[in-house]
Amino acid sequence: MNSASRNEKYDVVIVGGGHNGLVAAAYLARAGVSTLLLERLPHTGGAAVSAQAFAGLEARLSRYSYLVSLMPEQIISDLGLDLDLLSRTTASYTPVIRDGSPTGLLVERPEGTLTAESFRKLTGSDEEYDAWRKFYGEVSDFAQVVAPTLLSPLHTAREIQGQVKAEVWDALVEHPLGQVVEERFRDDTVRGVVATDALIGTFASMNDTSLVQNRCFLYHLVGNGTGEWRVPVGGMGAVSDALAAAARRAGAEIVTDAGVSRIESDGTAAEVTWHDGDREHTVQADWVLSNVAPWVLQVLLGEQPGERPEGAQLKVNLLLSRLPRLRSGMDPAVAFAGTYHVAEDYSQLQTAYDEAAAGRLPTKQPGELYCHSLTDPSILGNLAEQGMHTLTYFGVHTPATLFEVDVEAQRDEAVGRALDAINEHLEEPIEGCLALDANGTPCLEAKAPQDVDEALAMPGGHIFHGDLAWPWAPNRSRLETPAQRWGVATEVPNVLLCGAGARRGGAVSGIGGHNAAQAVLEVVRAR
Repeated sequence: MNSASRNEKYDVVIVGGGHNGLVAAAYLARAGVSTLLLERLPHTGGAAVSAQAFAGLEARLSRYSYLVSLMPEQIISDLGLDLDLLSRTTASYTPVIRDGSPTGLLVERPEGTLTAESFRKLTGSDEEYDAWRKFYGEVSDFAQVVAPTLLSPLHTAREIQGQVKAEVWDALVEHPLGQVVEERFRDDTVRGVVATDALIGTFASMNDTSLVQNRCFLYHLVGNGTGEWRVPVGGMGAVSDALAAAARRAGAEIVTDAGVSRIESDGTAAEVTWHDGDREHTVQADWVLSNVAPWVLQVLLGEQPGERPEGAQLKVNLLLSRLPRLRSGMDPAVAFAGTYHVAEDYSQLQTAYDEAAAGRLPTKQPGELYCHSLTDPSILGNLAEQGMHTLTYFGVHTPATLFEVDVEAQRDEAVGRALDAINEHLEEPIEGCLALDANGTPCLEAKAPQDVDEALAMPGGHIFHGDLAWPWAPNRSRLETPAQRWGVATEVPNVLLCGAGARRGGAVSGIGGHNAAQAVLEVVRAR
């Protein structure tokens, strides 16, 4: 346990040692700013961690967050991170049953002849694939405009709008994404594959007028101008470990087992208090950066918090003795190498949403599977030689309210429905492929939103700390202070957001941490 700080006063105290907090610490310390990072858990990393989840088996699973989709190459370069991110050879595979026959939709990375053939076989012509390429070409053009702005002061909506085609802006920003999906595509499966990127961690209909699904879609498709989701060698913990090493190397002080209980500030000076399990500690700071959810920050500041966020995902980690065979005949090593969609046809997604909105678990649970070990077998250790593999399942449309009465029973029921949906497309039940741990227990662990909340102090288990915002400023925004310009301001001038709750803070990106650090450095350098 490391729960005591070396000094009584720091330039900056960072509350929360997730990946964004570590990014902020590394940038600030490299600039000569005295920096203390406080983490409640015995280790840093937050949701971006790897863990040996099953007794007696050395496989290290990415237990919560699972892929890197948004982290700019500039952050990796700036901080000299020892980090290797690998591309997946398959973008996605979606097994379906058409006219009683098992088949599927394969999307390669990069797309080639097999992708075109798969679209043609599933839909009966080239029209859907032509529409697909046109749509994602437009999304790519949009991403090329937005991505370079993420590590700079906020652009306004008007500035971004002026750089993209009017019809693309209108489709992605002005109207519910479901409208363009329904207009552009006819096939239910193709529509669903497009829609899923709008629903990861977001409980919404594709035609929700709040456009929260549009914002989620953009965050999943804009990273580095490509939107590619990559696998970190060594698991998600390798990302946090590299960042922690960079922060320490730069001179940041990291204290774990430090549960912050109070932040006090008059706008120019602050005090942060934490408890290490034995006694209380307090330090002074010019700035406090919050890497906890904004709702939690309000509690720490002694404010009346607003509406509590609510997560909506079911996470299941599995370790398999072997990959299961598919009814479609597709090679499992190809099908599971990318995002493997289950029960995510467009109509299935809408039905699941309607059921969940009415207070019921989806009858057929939609979700997707990721097999990290096909891209990075190092996470298996010696188990790779035995043909074992990891699988991560991420289910959508399972809001926390559905688990409130009896978390354990509802979690078990949701997992059962997810496995049923998976098994519909397999030659053999996936349960028969589960490895057994040292106690003879099948290697499956599941986490409802409440479990994420309890483990990571993410209110409601919301993986984005709350609904995502557009990654630009509304046209009439006040952009007078560095914190406002960088999208990290709170109501307290010297308390800034540096985590997922910052504007441009969602996903495993480090962008929130980078931007909060730049806001502080802008003031420091001007003195």
